[in-house]
Amino acid sequence: MRSASPFVIVNDVQQTVDYYQSVLGGEIKVLNKQEDKLLHAELHLGSSHIHFSDSYGKPLKAQHVQIILDFDSEEELKQAYHALAEKGTVDVELQDTFFGALHGEVTDHLNHIGWVMNYFKNRRP
Repeated sequence: MRSASPFVIVNDVQQTVDYYQSVLGGEIKVLNKQEDKLLHAELHLGSSHIHFSDSYGKPLKAQHVQIILDFDSEEELKQAYHALAEKGTVDVELQDTFFGALHGEVTDHLNHIGWVMNYFKNRRP
């Protein structure tokens, strides 16, 4: 297998990728646009990406997606955590853990993704 990436179905791909890019950075790659509607896009974050697809008018299933984000710095984690928590729901308060990470979990205000965030303090470069 070459790779595995999350595939998230949403009602508004443009709004969704724009929001996540504003919080996490990265680069948006447009895969399929029809007239003025974005149907498929990827948000590239480092060496990984998240694929977003339009729901094509079908009701969204009650599936919960969680994505683990592994940050390079405590500051980077805190910026993303607080930006997502501003309108979202904090599932796990930001805290130091027994496994050596600063850790927090937030479900974003779009209610599409639960973000599990870690910064491992004793990681060697």
